[in-house]
Amino acid sequence: MRQLVKKKTLGFTALLSLLATSAALASGGDVEAGQAKAATCVACHGVDGNSAAPTFPKLAGLGHKYLLKQMKDIRDGRRPVALMAGQVDNMTDDDLSDIAAFYTAQPRTGSSADPDKVNLGRKVYLAGIAERQVPACSGCHSPTGNGNGPAGYPALGGQHADYIAAQLKMFRKGYEDPAGRTNGGDAKIMRTTAFRMSDMEIDAVASYIAGLQPTP
Repeated sequence: MRQLVKKKTLGFTALLSLLATSAALASGGDVEAGQAKAATCVACHGVDGNSAAPTFPKLAGLGHKYLLKQMKDIRDGRRPVALMAGQVDNMTDDDLSDIAAFYTAQPRTGSSADPDKVNLGRKVYLAGIAERQVPACSGCHSPTGNGNGPAGYPALGGQHADYIAAQLKMFRKGYEDPAGRTNGGDAKIMRTTAFRMSDMEIDAVASYIAGLQPTP
Protein backbone atom coordinates (compact mmCIF):
# COMPACT_ATOMS: atom_id res chain seq x y z
CA MET A 1 0.00 0.00 0.00
CA ARG A 2 2.83 2.40 0.92
CA GLN A 3 4.55 1.77 -2.45
CA LEU A 4 1.27 2.38 -4.27
CA VAL A 5 0.79 5.73 -2.48
CA LYS A 6 4.38 6.68 -3.28
CA LYS A 7 3.89 5.86 -6.97
CA LYS A 8 0.65 7.86 -7.07
CA THR A 9 2.41 10.83 -5.41
CA LEU A 10 5.27 10.71 -7.90
CA GLY A 11 2.82 10.42 -10.76
CA PHE A 12 0.82 13.41 -9.52
CA THR A 13 4.00 15.48 -9.12
CA ALA A 14 5.10 14.62 -12.65
CA LEU A 15 1.65 15.56 -13.95
CA LEU A 16 1.79 18.93 -12.19
CA SER A 17 5.22 19.57 -13.65
CA LEU A 18 4.00 18.68 -17.14
CA LEU A 19 0.95 20.92 -16.77
CA ALA A 20 3.10 23.82 -15.56
CA THR A 21 5.42 23.42 -18.52
CA SER A 22 2.50 23.22 -20.94
CA ALA A 23 0.95 26.35 -19.42
CA ALA A 24 4.21 28.26 -19.78
CA LEU A 25 4.49 27.26 -23.41
CA ALA A 26 0.84 28.08 -24.11
CA SER A 27 1.22 31.57 -22.60
CA GLY A 28 3.99 32.30 -25.10
CA GLY A 29 7.45 30.80 -25.01
CA ASP A 30 9.57 28.84 -22.55
CA VAL A 31 11.25 31.00 -19.91
CA GLU A 32 14.04 28.52 -19.08
CA ALA A 33 14.86 27.90 -22.73
CA GLY A 34 14.75 31.64 -23.34
CA GLN A 35 17.33 32.32 -20.65
CA ALA A 36 19.79 30.00 -22.36
CA LYS A 37 19.06 31.44 -25.81
CA ALA A 38 19.51 35.00 -24.52
CA ALA A 39 23.13 34.37 -23.50
CA THR A 40 24.48 36.60 -26.27
CA CYS A 41 22.09 39.43 -25.33
CA VAL A 42 23.69 39.92 -21.90
CA ALA A 43 26.50 42.21 -23.08
CA CYS A 44 24.09 44.97 -24.10
CA HIS A 45 20.86 44.26 -22.24
CA GLY A 46 22.15 42.88 -18.94
CA VAL A 47 21.77 39.47 -17.34
CA ASP A 48 18.13 40.09 -16.43
CA GLY A 49 17.20 42.47 -19.23
CA ASN A 50 17.97 45.64 -17.26
CA SER A 51 20.64 47.33 -19.31
CA ALA A 52 23.10 49.65 -17.62
CA ALA A 53 23.70 51.89 -20.65
CA PRO A 54 20.88 54.32 -21.55
CA THR A 55 21.40 53.68 -25.26
CA PHE A 56 20.33 50.04 -24.85
CA PRO A 57 16.69 49.43 -23.91
CA LYS A 58 15.62 47.57 -20.82
CA LEU A 59 13.89 44.42 -22.07
CA ALA A 60 12.73 43.18 -18.68
CA GLY A 61 8.95 43.16 -18.29
CA LEU A 62 8.27 44.71 -21.71
CA GLY A 63 5.55 42.24 -22.65
CA HIS A 64 5.82 39.03 -24.68
CA LYS A 65 3.72 40.08 -27.68
CA TYR A 66 5.52 43.39 -28.14
CA LEU A 67 9.02 42.02 -27.64
CA LEU A 68 8.43 39.08 -29.97
CA LYS A 69 7.17 41.41 -32.71
CA GLN A 70 10.19 43.69 -32.39
CA MET A 71 12.66 40.81 -32.61
CA LYS A 72 10.86 39.37 -35.65
CA ASP A 73 10.85 42.80 -37.29
CA ILE A 74 14.57 43.20 -36.65
CA ARG A 75 15.30 39.71 -37.98
CA ASP A 76 13.14 40.19 -41.06
CA GLY A 77 14.41 43.68 -41.90
CA ARG A 78 11.27 45.63 -41.03
CA ARG A 79 13.09 47.43 -38.22
CA PRO A 80 16.74 48.06 -39.08
CA VAL A 81 18.87 48.36 -35.93
CA ALA A 82 22.58 48.57 -36.69
CA LEU A 83 23.63 47.39 -33.22
CA MET A 84 21.45 44.27 -33.62
CA ALA A 85 22.94 43.27 -36.97
CA GLY A 86 23.30 39.48 -37.11
CA GLN A 87 22.11 38.91 -33.54
CA VAL A 88 18.80 37.24 -34.36
CA ASP A 89 19.24 36.43 -38.05
CA ASN A 90 19.41 32.66 -37.55
CA MET A 91 16.77 32.38 -34.85
CA THR A 92 13.38 30.76 -35.42
CA ASP A 93 10.06 32.18 -34.28
CA ASP A 94 10.13 29.69 -31.39
CA ASP A 95 13.61 30.85 -30.36
CA LEU A 96 12.47 34.45 -30.31
CA SER A 97 9.30 33.55 -28.43
CA ASP A 98 11.37 31.84 -25.74
CA ILE A 99 13.66 34.86 -25.39
CA ALA A 100 10.63 37.16 -25.20
CA ALA A 101 9.15 34.95 -22.49
CA PHE A 102 12.37 35.07 -20.46
CA TYR A 103 12.72 38.84 -20.57
CA THR A 104 9.03 39.47 -19.96
CA ALA A 105 9.24 37.37 -16.79
CA GLN A 106 12.02 39.55 -15.35
CA PRO A 107 11.19 42.55 -13.12
CA ARG A 108 12.23 45.87 -14.64
CA THR A 109 14.28 48.25 -12.53
CA GLY A 110 13.24 51.87 -12.10
CA SER A 111 14.95 55.05 -13.24
CA SER A 112 14.48 58.68 -12.28
CA ALA A 113 12.92 61.73 -13.90
CA ASP A 114 14.43 65.19 -14.29
CA PRO A 115 12.47 67.39 -11.82
CA ASP A 116 12.55 70.29 -14.30
CA LYS A 117 10.73 68.20 -16.92
CA VAL A 118 8.14 66.45 -14.77
CA ASN A 119 5.25 68.92 -15.16
CA LEU A 120 5.34 69.01 -18.96
CA GLY A 121 6.10 65.30 -19.17
CA ARG A 122 3.16 64.41 -16.90
CA LYS A 123 0.81 66.60 -18.98
CA VAL A 124 1.82 64.95 -22.26
CA TYR A 125 1.76 61.43 -20.83
CA LEU A 126 -1.59 61.68 -19.03
CA ALA A 127 -3.48 64.24 -21.12
CA GLY A 128 -1.76 64.49 -24.49
CA ILE A 129 -1.58 67.74 -26.45
CA ALA A 130 -5.13 68.63 -27.47
CA GLU A 131 -4.30 71.51 -29.81
CA ARG A 132 -2.17 69.20 -31.96
CA GLN A 133 -4.29 66.09 -31.55
CA VAL A 134 -1.55 64.22 -29.69
CA PRO A 135 -3.23 61.45 -27.67
CA ALA A 136 -2.31 60.72 -24.06
CA CYS A 137 0.40 58.05 -23.82
CA SER A 138 -1.47 56.57 -20.86
CA GLY A 139 -4.30 55.46 -23.15
CA CYS A 140 -2.18 52.62 -24.52
CA HIS A 141 0.67 52.34 -22.04
CA SER A 142 -1.50 52.76 -18.89
CA PRO A 143 -1.31 55.64 -16.38
CA THR A 144 1.31 53.74 -14.37
CA GLY A 145 3.43 52.81 -17.39
CA ASN A 146 2.64 49.09 -17.17
CA GLY A 147 1.43 48.87 -20.77
CA ASN A 148 -1.14 46.45 -22.16
CA GLY A 149 0.49 43.08 -22.78
CA PRO A 150 -2.36 41.32 -24.67
CA ALA A 151 -2.70 44.31 -27.02
CA GLY A 152 1.04 44.41 -27.64
CA TYR A 153 1.57 47.83 -26.04
CA PRO A 154 4.85 47.73 -24.12
CA ALA A 155 5.34 48.55 -20.46
CA LEU A 156 7.44 51.71 -20.39
CA GLY A 157 7.77 52.69 -16.74
CA GLY A 158 11.42 52.85 -15.68
CA GLN A 159 12.78 52.67 -19.23
CA HIS A 160 15.84 54.81 -20.00
CA ALA A 161 14.77 58.35 -20.91
CA ASP A 162 17.48 58.63 -23.57
CA TYR A 163 16.25 55.50 -25.29
CA ILE A 164 12.59 56.56 -25.23
CA ALA A 165 13.42 59.99 -26.62
CA ALA A 166 15.56 58.47 -29.37
CA GLN A 167 12.75 56.10 -30.42
CA LEU A 168 10.14 58.86 -30.45
CA LYS A 169 12.40 60.95 -32.68
CA MET A 170 12.90 57.94 -34.97
CA PHE A 171 9.12 57.46 -35.16
CA ARG A 172 8.77 61.17 -35.97
CA LYS A 173 11.30 60.82 -38.77
CA GLY A 174 9.56 57.67 -40.00
CA TYR A 175 6.33 59.64 -40.57
CA GLU A 176 7.86 61.10 -43.73
CA ASP A 177 11.16 59.29 -44.22
CA PRO A 178 11.51 55.49 -44.48
CA ALA A 179 14.97 55.85 -42.94
CA GLY A 180 13.18 56.50 -39.65
CA ARG A 181 11.28 53.94 -37.60
CA THR A 182 8.29 52.65 -39.52
CA ASN A 183 7.39 49.36 -37.83
CA GLY A 184 4.86 50.77 -35.39
CA GLY A 185 1.90 49.22 -37.22
CA ASP A 186 -0.33 50.01 -40.19
CA ALA A 187 -2.28 52.62 -38.20
CA LYS A 188 0.93 54.68 -37.83
CA ILE A 189 -0.15 55.68 -34.32
CA MET A 190 3.37 56.21 -33.00
CA ARG A 191 4.58 57.95 -36.16
CA THR A 192 1.62 60.33 -36.24
CA THR A 193 1.87 61.02 -32.51
CA ALA A 194 5.60 61.73 -32.54
CA PHE A 195 5.33 63.84 -35.72
CA ARG A 196 3.19 66.33 -33.81
CA MET A 197 5.57 66.66 -30.86
CA SER A 198 8.46 69.07 -30.34
CA ASP A 199 11.89 68.03 -29.09
CA MET A 200 11.09 69.64 -25.74
CA GLU A 201 7.87 67.64 -25.38
CA ILE A 202 9.57 64.41 -26.41
CA ASP A 203 12.39 64.89 -23.93
CA ALA A 204 9.97 65.81 -21.15
CA VAL A 205 7.64 62.84 -21.63
CA ALA A 206 10.62 60.49 -21.96
CA SER A 207 11.95 61.76 -18.64
CA TYR A 208 8.53 61.40 -16.99
CA ILE A 209 8.19 57.82 -18.21
CA ALA A 210 11.64 56.96 -16.83
CA GLY A 211 10.44 58.12 -13.43
CA LEU A 212 7.37 55.85 -13.42
CA GLN A 213 8.17 52.99 -11.09
CA PRO A 214 7.55 49.50 -12.55
CA THR A 215 5.14 47.29 -10.62
CA PRO A 216 4.81 43.48 -10.79
